[in-house]
This record gives sequence, C-alpha cells and structure tokens, in this order.
Amino acid sequence: LTEERIHLLNNICFEWRNNQPWERTYELLVRFVQMFGHARIPQQFPPNPSLARWVKTQRQNYNFFWKGNSSSRMTNDRIQLLNKVGFEWECRKC
Repeated sequence: LTEERIHLLNNICFEWRNNQPWERTYELLVRFVQMFGHARIPQQFPPNPSLARWVKTQRQNYNFFWKGNSSSRMTNDRIQLLNKVGFEWECRKC
C-alpha cells in the first residue's frame, strides 16, 4: 500500500486489526464524530465493520447496565465518555 492509501484508509477509520480494547475503539468513534459530525455509525459500515458491531454492543450493554444485568461491561465512566461525543443510545436511523 502506498502512504497515500494508508492515510486515506486511516481517515475513514479502517480496521487494521481486530479485538481492540474498549478505549481504542472509543478513539475510533471519536475520529468518526470529528469527520462526520455525529456518532450514528451505520449498521453496515464497510470501512470498519467492527466499529459498527462495537456501537451496537455499547447500546446493548447500556440497556443491560440499567436493568441491573451483571453481564454488562458498561460503566458510568464509559457512559460519560460516550455521552461526551453525542452517542445516541437509541438510534432508529442508523
């Protein structure tokens, strides 16, 4: 790959490797928000399908968290970070 192509792929949050920690994927979400002005990741996001799955998982974990489900990996700190970038907990237009 050329330097230019790598740069273009990085700009659209291309997934270079899988199984990233929560904070790393959160940073990809922040970059998406900076680029597109919103946090509504489409359910089908070919440049980074794992980001779309991660967003869906955050919504599920949020619902589990508020229902008291102990399997949720959501925390108050994560909720605050996601709210900070305008995360939509219920997104029917995504």
